[in-house]
Amino acid sequence: MRQPLIRTKVFCLATILAGVAFFWDVSACLGESSAAGKRVVFIAGRPSHGFGSHEHNAGCLLLAKKLKEALPELETVVYTNGWPEKKDALSGASTIVVFADGGGGNIIARHLAELEGAIKEGAGLVVLHYALEVASPESREKMKSWIGGYYETFWSVNPTWVAEFKELPNHPITRGVKPFSINDEWYYHMRFVDDMKGVTPILTAVPPDSTRMGPDGPHSGNPAVRARKGMPEHVAWAYERPDGGRGFGFTGGHFHWNWAHDQFRTVVLNAIAWTAHIDIPPDGLKTKTPTIDELLENLDEPMPGNFDRQALQRQIEQWNQP
Repeated sequence: MRQPLIRTKVFCLATILAGVAFFWDVSACLGESSAAGKRVVFIAGRPSHGFGSHEHNAGCLLLAKKLKEALPELETVVYTNGWPEKKDALSGASTIVVFADGGGGNIIARHLAELEGAIKEGAGLVVLHYALEVASPESREKMKSWIGGYYETFWSVNPTWVAEFKELPNHPITRGVKPFSINDEWYYHMRFVDDMKGVTPILTAVPPDSTRMGPDGPHSGNPAVRARKGMPEHVAWAYERPDGGRGFGFTGGHFHWNWAHDQFRTVVLNAIAWTAHIDIPPDGLKTKTPTIDELLENLDEPMPGNFDRQALQRQIEQWNQP
């Protein structure tokens, strides 16, 4: 008489487990489709440096393309050559990515009101490379409150060096990212919020002591930097604002070709999605390595006669070898 009861219990348990599995499958699908209804706005600065450096337009267009590759339901909009003339350009933005020159001509500093309006509506903010440098006291405080830190002249420095990221924190932005090293103009000794409250360092490395030995100047060096010989420095970080919004600062991005480094690119793509409150898969946002033809699209300057395509291809293969 007990056999039917046992079968009933087994059937019920199997049904429950199937239901749980179905629930998690649906949840996973919902997580992956959470890009639906999200809008990422890229603002690319005007042409700046020579061929292959500070490629704001090409860089933003490539990152937007790769985001769509990983998240087809995501809406991306790229405004090139400076701040968009469209008055409602930031309307409905889930996050805003700014890749442009900084210093006295920083477009963030000249459009604080527009950015603040979007951020108050919940938009995240991603700031890449030189755009991190803001000069006025007001823009510095805004930047710190929006992304947790900024480049401060006579405090931060901007040397070119090979950063070795030997360890990565457990954070959605680092999902699918392996330790790596790469040469870039990695700014460091940034000015962060007090006690790093709300800040999670994402990429941290120990700069060569030689990068600290520049003379005093707005970018070259200062006593505070020289006193930190042998100490680790944060060159990319995530920030969670008290209001629930998110920010991300990334000091690399000088060399356009670095977007073909799979780990380098994935960190930034993950971060953009994270600031938009999009779920990051356990293996991160997977995208194909850009081809050289893709890298050469939308560049500001014509290709010089001495451009070595084969050498670049070898470099990309070396970066991404298993």
